[in-house]
Amino acid sequence: MSEKKMSSSRKHHLKSVMLQIAKDLLEAEAIEIVEEKKRYMNESCPALDLPGSLGELQEMCKTIHHQLDKVDEERYDLAGKVGKCDKEIDDLRIKVVELQGIKKPALKKVRMSADAMLQALLGSKHKVTMDLRSNLKQVKKEVKEDDKDTVGDWRKNIDDKAGMDGRKKMFEAA
Repeated sequence: MSEKKMSSSRKHHLKSVMLQIAKDLLEAEAIEIVEEKKRYMNESCPALDLPGSLGELQEMCKTIHHQLDKVDEERYDLAGKVGKCDKEIDDLRIKVVELQGIKKPALKKVRMSADAMLQALLGSKHKVTMDLRSNLKQVKKEVKEDDKDTVGDWRKNIDDKAGMDGRKKMFEAA
């Protein structure tokens, strides 16, 4: 199964023959494309029928320009009408949205320090630092102490009233 190797001159000869055939095919294809274009133009675009004199051609051009001017004016007027209608449509859409109402999203609870709240209200230029929590803690402690005193006094008053005349008399008097 040994294959005979082809000589380099034979390879070059075959290569040149193949290139010559490809070149001929490309030239034939180019000529065919040109003929196809000519045939298509003859079929789809008939010969132009022009009046004989230059004056007639100029008159025809003037009438065409007048017709173009009229069409442009109508187009401009219609564009203005369309613009007005679009504006009315936008206004009506806004009214519809206003009548329907906008769903507001549920507000989220945000933990914010007193300093951050004051900074948000006053702006970033003003820097105010207050320690409100320490004041609140002091107030809470004072309130708790007052409650204990009042509770003790209340029980003492009931015991005093119950001991003196008894429970029934206390409620009957009230």
